[in-house]
Amino acid sequence: MTLGRGALLLNISVKHLAKRRRQTAIAVLGVAVGVGFFLAVSALMVGSQVDFVRRLINAAPHIIITDEIRSPPPQPGIVQFGNDAVELRHYKTRSEARGIRNWPAVLAVAQTFPGAVASPALSGGVTLRLGGHQEALGVVGIDPEIEARVSTIENNLRSGRLRDLETTQGGLIIGEELAARLGVAMGDVVAATSATGKIRSLKIVGLFKRGQQGLSDTSGYVLLREAQSLLERPFVINRIGIKLADPDSAQLVAQRIEEQFGYKAQSWQERSSDILSVLVTRNVIMYTVVSAILLVASFGIYTSVSNSVADKRRDIAILRAIGFSQSDLEVVFVAEGLIVACIGIVAGWLLGYVLMTVLGSLPFPVAGENQHLPLDRGVRQYLIAAVASLLAGIVAAWLPARKAALVDPVDILRGAA
Repeated sequence: MTLGRGALLLNISVKHLAKRRRQTAIAVLGVAVGVGFFLAVSALMVGSQVDFVRRLINAAPHIIITDEIRSPPPQPGIVQFGNDAVELRHYKTRSEARGIRNWPAVLAVAQTFPGAVASPALSGGVTLRLGGHQEALGVVGIDPEIEARVSTIENNLRSGRLRDLETTQGGLIIGEELAARLGVAMGDVVAATSATGKIRSLKIVGLFKRGQQGLSDTSGYVLLREAQSLLERPFVINRIGIKLADPDSAQLVAQRIEEQFGYKAQSWQERSSDILSVLVTRNVIMYTVVSAILLVASFGIYTSVSNSVADKRRDIAILRAIGFSQSDLEVVFVAEGLIVACIGIVAGWLLGYVLMTVLGSLPFPVAGENQHLPLDRGVRQYLIAAVASLLAGIVAAWLPARKAALVDPVDILRGAA
């Protein structure tokens, strides 16, 4: 097809659309509404998912190594006799003290990965007592300077700072909910009793906000050496948190560390596998719904082009009689669908942008603070909407265009005569 012939066919398409302005406008409006709501819904869904995963990744270290062993080593009796026909009686199974052995070596290896920061910690259970009221607390001993680099605890503090644990002897950071149940505030002192019966006085130096992901209301933070003293486990740690420059590599790095040292190393993907699988299902549902919106919009194009074919049967016969081929007629009516789709896409982009602006400006309260809906305003969603609409428009226009190309001009002209 030459350029001049193509321009002629396009000119015919434009004149068809211009002559049937009302139907053309309705078809354009249908595509625009479909594209606009596709952008608004997908921006909301994708944005909330990205924000959720980001919070999920940053709420805790990307990898957590604990003193748990997934596959415990065999007992010496099993090693010695294997599956031989012997019977062992009255033997004591070998038990090891909890804690990560040779943890400085584990720490050193963890820090060899590019951009990795590793934070040692010791966790255990204590009971807080104040005025006849008591609450169980999972206490975590940390190095504040390093912990601030691997987790978002510092950002979630309502009062106080992590480094206050170093400057205040017996400093303790707990959640607002636990503080409310105990009836304590900043600067108050509570008694903490460990499982071994050791009692220490701890001073509240920080409160983290309510409802923060990864921060339980039954957890609290103290200085690492304070935890080791309170739990009577000097120089022992039972957890190493690792933050990586590339969070997506956490699964591979965790696997390598676990293979080398045997201790359980959980990546954030493993810890959140249930949630991530739910997000996949959510995405399938979302794209099914928004695709249905675009499909419904394409019916407007089909109706417009189909009516055009019905109204222009005599013109089609004349075009065929003066030498236009079947493919020429298909191009004319498919071009009508493409023009409607393109105008609708541009209008839909504008509508989607307005809807996203409105949604993004709506405040909603979370944990006592006004926040805004997280939206994905990336170009990717605009391109997906455009490509999907163009494909739907081509298919919707091609079906009646094919019917127009099969028109027999002799029958129509004979009938008209």
